[in-house]
Amino acid sequence: MSLRSQLLKGILEGCILAIIKQQPTYGYELSVKLQGFGLTDVSEGSIYPILLRLQKEQLISGTLIKSEAGPKRKYYHLTNEGQKALQEFIQHWNSIKPPVEKIIEKGGMIDESE
Repeated sequence: MSLRSQLLKGILEGCILAIIKQQPTYGYELSVKLQGFGLTDVSEGSIYPILLRLQKEQLISGTLIKSEAGPKRKYYHLTNEGQKALQEFIQHWNSIKPPVEKIIEKGGMIDESE
């Protein structure tokens, strides 16, 4: 597994919750949206296990809706618990993002004057 895949694995759940929050979404559509944001190495095969886990944890729920073309699709939407989980993810992301960017920017060198 590549380093990028390992990093993505940790944040993909939060990204999926954020997309579903905007509007009910089905699995393949999630894949397309993630790729549209530049996460081109995220496959449907990695999305569906996350959706199942999120559903088990009652962070999302799914509703089968008739499709204009083909079989019914399962559209996912956030539950109240999912909203809370997304807010927690955002708080954690916002707390870790600045120091990581600073480390990368400074090449790991600590500026004693700060």
